[in-house]
Amino acid sequence: MSTVTALLLTLSPVLAQAEAEGQGVGMVAYDLGRAAFRTPAMPEPLELTAVVHYPVRRSARPAPVVLMLHGSWHSCVDEAAWPCTTSAPMPSHRGYDYLGRALADRGVIAISIAANAIEGQWNRPGGNGPAQPMQPYQARADLINKHLAMWQRLAATGDGELAGRFTDPDTGAAREVDFRGRADLTRVGTLGHSRGGKGVMWQAADRERAKIPAGVRIRAVLPVAPVYFPLVEGDVSDGLVTTAPVRVLISSCDGAVGEAGRGYVRDALAAGTRYPAAASTYTGGNHNFFNTRWSPGSGQQHAYDDAPGREENPPLPEGQCREPQSGKVVAQLDEPRQRGRALDEVIKFFTRALT
Repeated sequence: MSTVTALLLTLSPVLAQAEAEGQGVGMVAYDLGRAAFRTPAMPEPLELTAVVHYPVRRSARPAPVVLMLHGSWHSCVDEAAWPCTTSAPMPSHRGYDYLGRALADRGVIAISIAANAIEGQWNRPGGNGPAQPMQPYQARADLINKHLAMWQRLAATGDGELAGRFTDPDTGAAREVDFRGRADLTRVGTLGHSRGGKGVMWQAADRERAKIPAGVRIRAVLPVAPVYFPLVEGDVSDGLVTTAPVRVLISSCDGAVGEAGRGYVRDALAAGTRYPAAASTYTGGNHNFFNTRWSPGSGQQHAYDDAPGREENPPLPEGQCREPQSGKVVAQLDEPRQRGRALDEVIKFFTRALT
């Protein structure tokens, strides 16, 4: 048994019988095209692309599902405009493979979806002007609901848009995996990073419940270093979730959004939610290290350490960062330690909420 597996087995109750039998973790991908899905929230279509980690061994009970959504980043490996005519799309959704593997090892089907088309349209010159009105967070919510609807049909009947569309993420070779009866869409958790954090809060918001596919139930929402800003001043309804537990992960040296995500907890508690709503702060954590593809250790284009202090004159010593909120200099978490803490908390939160 690996050290990681041994650690995870101590974190929470068993999700499925299979894990006790030493089940393996499988991984497949699907890509239905860069113009596969249309939503009124965006002028051009979106991609339907994802990587899936799943428990290989079937259990007596269908597995819960966790859907993950990345944030705003470069849409293409080079600097080209979407739909990336001169390079591949940026694999930001693969930056949470470490979470997907750990969740699948605990009996969860973990689906990490791509959202490059949203930011690619929004960030292009003139893309957010009045000539092209866009609702990128509504688009993120619509994209989540579309993936959940496809999985609901696949799990129920084995057919639909995902039937026969799975491939090996590394080779692209076709893979046959029968997910009929294996995914429980009444036990769904969502995780979003950065702008994806606001995306999952928007999708699960009380006011948006009617848009969730019938029969799908969101039971837990976990924004990681999320942006927080009500789009209408004084109206927090676009991110108010009182129908499920909410856990917000915050880094004290986040050079992108700071500690703004506490607003989601404050709003839920003020609205009288009967579910747990809380935040965890990682002293010395930054914004990008939660996603391996955004972190320098990956060697991926555009990756960097966003913790404040590197740009100062003179710069802070290696291993230190400045908290933008307090101004204090603290020891910075490196990539493995920051992701290790996130992994522990993600596993504990979803296993408790989805059992």
